[in-house]
Amino acid sequence: MSHFRFMQDWRTSRVLCVLLLSMLGGGGSFAAKKPPKAHHAPAAQKADPEELLSDIYRELAENNLRAAQQKADALVEAYPNFRLGHLLRGDLLLMHTRPVAMLGAAVPVGAEARLADLRREAAVRFQALPGRPSAALVPRALLQMRKDQRHALIVDAKHSRLYLYENRNDQLRLLSDFYVSQGKLGINKSREGDMRTPIGVYYIVGRLPGVKLPDMYGKGALPLDYPNDWDKVHGRGGSGIWVHGTPPETFSRPPLSTDGCVVVSNDDLFKLTRTVEIGKTPVLIGDQVEFVSKAVMENDLKLASGLVESWRRDVERRDDAGLRSHYSIHFKSATDDDTDAWLAKQQFLPGAKKVSVTVSDPSFFRQPSKEEIIVSNFTQETVVGRYRHAVRKKQYWAKEGQAWKIVAESNA
Repeated sequence: MSHFRFMQDWRTSRVLCVLLLSMLGGGGSFAAKKPPKAHHAPAAQKADPEELLSDIYRELAENNLRAAQQKADALVEAYPNFRLGHLLRGDLLLMHTRPVAMLGAAVPVGAEARLADLRREAAVRFQALPGRPSAALVPRALLQMRKDQRHALIVDAKHSRLYLYENRNDQLRLLSDFYVSQGKLGINKSREGDMRTPIGVYYIVGRLPGVKLPDMYGKGALPLDYPNDWDKVHGRGGSGIWVHGTPPETFSRPPLSTDGCVVVSNDDLFKLTRTVEIGKTPVLIGDQVEFVSKAVMENDLKLASGLVESWRRDVERRDDAGLRSHYSIHFKSATDDDTDAWLAKQQFLPGAKKVSVTVSDPSFFRQPSKEEIIVSNFTQETVVGRYRHAVRKKQYWAKEGQAWKIVAESNA
């Protein structure tokens, strides 16, 4: 065995695995992680950086330092502003001459702060390598989407990941997932300037091209409708929460590095911008993103639709006591009405004898957080004789003890 081959085997089998494990704080076993199969892009298209990273880790796990080096070279050639790629490539070059026990050994003294950020990014990306959720599982948050809602975004703040789902024929399919950065101080935004990313169910309300924005937003931005009704009821403030890109010289940012926005690479933003629809695409942000069986999803949907149906019956019967029983004692409308004031505004020809109330085009989302919240959207049509009145309604149902109550409601 040659001297070089001996050094390669020893370093990659022992020291390099320690290096990669250091991204995760020293826990677990790299060899036990089975990387996803590589899905190579067509020749005319740049390979995905996540797939290139996965290939590098797999080559290291199989003690192929030279192959890992070649893939790292390809990564930085395809993405010259990918700092984490350059960091990993520098360490691989250094390994040809001496052992390396920690990510960033090739970084010069004085760059410790930047190195710490890159190590955190490496850890988050590395944790995502076991692969996407099983095709047999569905995101619990997406109970039911309207037929004209073709896509949805789910941001898993706990793992710095964004999932893009397609809704076709009432079936959900995971199209892609992306690494994201979020607020410097994490999640649960409550006020302007708190450096936190909000948790909740939001909608994309516009597209802003990069040419009209400062460089820090990269190739553009997708503004969200924060604060929503639930936020307003709880006194949460602030504004300007967007999904946006990165400056030209930066491929990606550390996991916790924004003023509250959700940040993706410019390449990923381009994919999202071509996919989402203004006013239709929901963006669900949370730290309790779950992937469950279809049976669990069906039970959740049955609960959500049953709550709205029970409410509808009491509206149609004009059962004041029954209707009020659906509303929380903490209820507030977006215009700060309490239950009595709000319901008084919703009455339609109160003297009529026969009223028909129907609900159509519903969507139901379960907020991906510790709080048990169901967001229901539907069209309520009220018919009294020849008169018809239709309104798009949004309700926030919260679990209070064993009962579900409406804590916020608005009409579009």
